[in-house]
Amino acid sequence: MKLKKIVTLVSSAILAFSLVGCSIEGEESSAGSDGAVVGNGSIGFSVSTLNNPFFVTLSQGAKDKAKEEGRDLIVVDAGDDAAKQTSDIEDLISKNISILIVNPVDSDAVAPAVKDAIAKGIKVISLDRAVNGVDVDCSIASDNVEGAKMATEYLVSLVGKDAKVVELEGTSGSSATIDRGTGFHKVADEKLNVVSSQTANFNRSEGMTVMENMLQSNSDIKGVFAHNDEMALGAVEAIGNKDIVVVGFDSTDDALAAIKKGKMVATVAQKPDLMGATAVETAIKIINGEAVEKSIPVEVELVTK
Repeated sequence: MKLKKIVTLVSSAILAFSLVGCSIEGEESSAGSDGAVVGNGSIGFSVSTLNNPFFVTLSQGAKDKAKEEGRDLIVVDAGDDAAKQTSDIEDLISKNISILIVNPVDSDAVAPAVKDAIAKGIKVISLDRAVNGVDVDCSIASDNVEGAKMATEYLVSLVGKDAKVVELEGTSGSSATIDRGTGFHKVADEKLNVVSSQTANFNRSEGMTVMENMLQSNSDIKGVFAHNDEMALGAVEAIGNKDIVVVGFDSTDDALAAIKKGKMVATVAQKPDLMGATAVETAIKIINGEAVEKSIPVEVELVTK
């Protein structure tokens, strides 16, 4: 009887352990696997930097929309630091968010953290810049290639074919840098003489320093294409009264003022406030179980005096 009782107890223990194991395995594999939204309904927004007027407006558009809809939005500033952005996203994951909106510092470097979010069942929206190698739920961005092409065509019309020009590039690895560079070179490599292309990390002071160095090497530069307005404005400071035309990208208030004064000739207009609002609106749709487009393009246009 004792032996029979021991066998019965062991069998029961094995059965109980098996059931617990199945339960745990089911919980791990079911997180978001059926398309349902996990988390507490909040939205996390990792923005590349708030030390740039464009992204301040982008963030404010998101905040305003979240407030209007009565939604909890947590905004974290990566400060243009890819490592900090990874840490920020891991922190947002720990807060049990349902949706991650990410505006990458570096489109490659951010990928592992985004994959971690997806593995937890969190839905992901990329904003303004792509997340390379990751299938996110929705991408919202301006047509950076087309915008850069328009800007470069306008530059050609002002400086003439084969004129010497330079390119101020954005942060290396950023999809905006890649796309704007692609659009620029599609036109410039055939119609202009690009004597230098250097990064200034989307930063005004770096734009000024890089432009100063370019002018020392090439005193007969006729035009500048900058991947954003901050770098373009930095170039304007370095150029001073020299007869060099500058084209930027983003249509910030400072750039528009510079165009009115004749210090810049053009910029490419995006709508960062609308982009931020659209991201939150899309996040809410996903939380509500509504279908959304995989890609939502935002039109751009050339702004001149």
